[in-house]
Amino acid sequence: MTIKEVSEKYNIPSDTLRYYERVGAIPLVTRTSGGIRNYTEQDISWVQLAQCMRSAGIPIEVLIEYVQLYKQGDSTISARLQLLTEQREVLLEQKKSIDEMLDRLNYKISRYEIAVETGILSWEEE
Repeated sequence: MTIKEVSEKYNIPSDTLRYYERVGAIPLVTRTSGGIRNYTEQDISWVQLAQCMRSAGIPIEVLIEYVQLYKQGDSTISARLQLLTEQREVLLEQKKSIDEMLDRLNYKISRYEIAVETGILSWEEE
């Protein structure tokens, strides 16, 4: 796939794809003999991983570190596992915080729904 096709299919700007490659957030993309990017399934898999991790708020530096460890081979499997485990813990903490905020918001919404029905909203509920 060309960079344009990958960009359109995954809704990632071409500049972002080039940036990911340039800084090492994904390994170097396969190229044609003329030097044009030709994304293979493996390249696309890396793009999907980067997109997933960035959407989850994982810093670009962590992605770069992960790719560097990957390039070093199987001797870094435990380090990669640790890195991913740490990021999962960060995400779980964020999820816990979001869940708490949603609970509070849902409570407020339920109180307002009652107020709409009854026409009364006490100051304690505000």
